[in-house]
Amino acid sequence: MSWDLMPSTLEGQITMEKTPSYFVTNGAPKRIHSMAKDIKLIIVVRNPVTRAISDYTQTLSKKPEIPAFEVLAFKNRTLGLIDASWSALRIGIYALHLESWLQYFPLSQMHFVSGEQLIVDPAGEMAKVQDFLGLKRIVTDKHFYFNKTKGFPCLKKPEDSSTPRCLGKSKGRTHPKIDPDVIRRLHKFYRPFNNMFYQMTGQNFQWEIEEVGETPSSRD
Repeated sequence: MSWDLMPSTLEGQITMEKTPSYFVTNGAPKRIHSMAKDIKLIIVVRNPVTRAISDYTQTLSKKPEIPAFEVLAFKNRTLGLIDASWSALRIGIYALHLESWLQYFPLSQMHFVSGEQLIVDPAGEMAKVQDFLGLKRIVTDKHFYFNKTKGFPCLKKPEDSSTPRCLGKSKGRTHPKIDPDVIRRLHKFYRPFNNMFYQMTGQNFQWEIEEVGETPSSRD
């Protein structure tokens, strides 16, 4: 992050910056700590299996010639050896990345948002975010409506008739169908890391529910 890219913060304002890659970038925790050790960190996470498929879907839209998800996910499909070095899978090992951040920041300065709950209850998740930031709960249910085409909630301003703000065209793509056996193997791979993440954060994101029958989001 460069200071010349950031707007000046006036008294009473909070400046926010969003870069998803920070969480998984080596050196980011140390650099951010040296810049602002009292900063508050918001981390949005979702089922790592769904997240990996979403990542692949985004790449596929730009590079249609890439190998199938099932090919990239394994070092050896016959032996069931997951290729954890593939970035789409490695990013979802949240406990590994969080460990780096905990070396510089206490858990009290971090807030974890459930990606699944952000879709089904955006106002509820935003209420928690506003509490974490010490803000009055201004954003509520009346600020959201669900866009069936996108498969995500959109943000609107109840006080005027401006066009609601929805996610861009790069979001809402339908996920490709993945071999159910691959999905099961990935759930098994992530399970111990997920449990470790639950223990580290003190939050149970209940991603195992999707293992036993619930269909994960088919959109990214």
